[in-house]
Amino acid sequence: MVEKSHERSAAFGLSTIDKPDFNPLAKSDLSAVIEQNQALHTYALPVMETLYEQIVNTHNMVILTNAQGVIMHALGDDDFLEKANRVALTPGVAWSEQLRGTNAIGTALAEGVPTLVNADEHYLRANHILTCSAAPIFDPRGAVIGVLDVTGDCNTFHRHTMGLVRMSAQMIENQLFTAAYQDGITLHFHSRPEFIGTLMEGIASFTPGGRFISANRSAMFQLGLSPQALSVNTLNSLFGLGVPALYDHYRTAAPGLLNMCLSSGVRVYARASVRLSNNTIFSSEIGHPVAPAGTAKQHAAITESETSYRLSSLRYLNTGDPQMTAIITKLNKVNGRDIPILITGETGTGKELLAQAVHNDSPRAHGPFVAVNCASIPETLIESELFGYEDGAFTGARKKGSTGRILQANGGTLFLDEIGDMPLNLQARLLRVLQERMVTPLGSAKSIPVNVSVICATHRNLREMIAGGEFREDLYYRLNGLVVKLPPLRERTDFEIVVNKLLAAEGNGEHYSISPDVMQMFKQHNWPGNFRQLSNLLRTAMVMTGNDGEIRMEDLPDDFLDDVKSLKKEVPAQLTVAVDQAPNHTTLEDVELSVIQKALQAHGGNVSATARALGISRNTIYRKIC
Repeated sequence: MVEKSHERSAAFGLSTIDKPDFNPLAKSDLSAVIEQNQALHTYALPVMETLYEQIVNTHNMVILTNAQGVIMHALGDDDFLEKANRVALTPGVAWSEQLRGTNAIGTALAEGVPTLVNADEHYLRANHILTCSAAPIFDPRGAVIGVLDVTGDCNTFHRHTMGLVRMSAQMIENQLFTAAYQDGITLHFHSRPEFIGTLMEGIASFTPGGRFISANRSAMFQLGLSPQALSVNTLNSLFGLGVPALYDHYRTAAPGLLNMCLSSGVRVYARASVRLSNNTIFSSEIGHPVAPAGTAKQHAAITESETSYRLSSLRYLNTGDPQMTAIITKLNKVNGRDIPILITGETGTGKELLAQAVHNDSPRAHGPFVAVNCASIPETLIESELFGYEDGAFTGARKKGSTGRILQANGGTLFLDEIGDMPLNLQARLLRVLQERMVTPLGSAKSIPVNVSVICATHRNLREMIAGGEFREDLYYRLNGLVVKLPPLRERTDFEIVVNKLLAAEGNGEHYSISPDVMQMFKQHNWPGNFRQLSNLLRTAMVMTGNDGEIRMEDLPDDFLDDVKSLKKEVPAQLTVAVDQAPNHTTLEDVELSVIQKALQAHGGNVSATARALGISRNTIYRKIC
């Protein structure tokens, strides 16, 4: 492929020694290009941000182009963005083969297939510093409408990057497909039921009468037919299922997955939905026509303070910190689009508060919000707590049984906090519920349809748990739609605003303030318990203040002051040793780097633990060592 591309590049009249052409489109022209590709741009941005989070701090950038190779959007590490600017890899610049020679973006557009171009495989010598992995993005009719690309320093080449790019491009395609064919019958299918609802599923769209309209690439591959061949088919000819039989299936009390046979003899499983002019006739996600979600009792359980949580005005989470602003922007883009959300972050960073705000800003706001802490429920009880049970299901069970938290959340949002602590055997049951949208209580042979949006949270590293066999990989990818990581309190740039907000919230109308020396000490502290620790500390200190309401050193608990003193002794001691051992003419920056490297070694490479020990942020450590 690269050799043919080089031949095309030469035929275009390009020379390998040509200099980069720095002629980006004017802002107004770029805005017009984005407007012309509005659907692609809208659905790609959240996916790009999620992709970037997986490669952050690796000297890479994520790029979206239109069908002509014009870069519409890019985001990446600051250090690499500067290098990219030197070769005109910026928004508004076209990277087609005709203009830039062989490169992943242009060649992917020319060939219509995922393309990897590394270092000197680029036609122009100026681009030999790059390694690029690009995948074309197809619209629901099968035409290439753009490219998703990850470009980085050629010295940081990773083979897994192409896989991430291809998966992300497929995610964009599936969202574009679902948005384009909202009216009619939509079938989600695969030969393996656990793949339904994942990137691997086939999606086919039919008219209400069953005539074929379109299919995504996975569907065409599974069906083994070209778009032209598919166009003359129907639901019945492809899957052996007529429209009346489909309707009958969903009229049953507890419809499960459809079990069908393709004309090739391959058996597939499917879920279906029929929508006409935005009215749901039926959907396998709910099992029956839409009914008002929740009950008066469930609604009454949501307090006024909980319903006041909103992403736009979220007490101490949305107060000006750039990291939090970016997180809330992402959540606003995916909210209500049936994309799973996984919230990560240290304990006490506000994961449940954020989940409640997502629910209150979603179309499910009038339904119940049910929170389950998987770490706080004994392993012997968590199954019955989640899935419910029938009368007499086990010794000690209530006479009338129990609904279970999942069914309590029907029509609303189920928040699974500390999902990493869920036992492995229950992870398999949860995966089945998420795939089939059906719950079978303990002791029951009857499956009950359930319609819930799932938000999960954890302070643990699920990828490490997967590697250690402690967490199911298939469940991880089922939950891993949009991953957001809440920054710890010590990394917040709006710390003083947060403190004042907490004082106002806890003050019951009384005015409280922080003395300057206490505020300075607060800013330098690690806050391992984050908001939970800060809130409890302030509540105690407010009780101890004098008539003026100002919190001073003497109002703070002794154990907190002891922690601060021990930290102050530890860090200077490390710096002193480093300075004493440093050679002559060593700069302060070298000393800082030496301290960080030794601390990292002492903590087994754990950046978070090192940051806490040194009293600095994780970002500072990454900046110093990279």
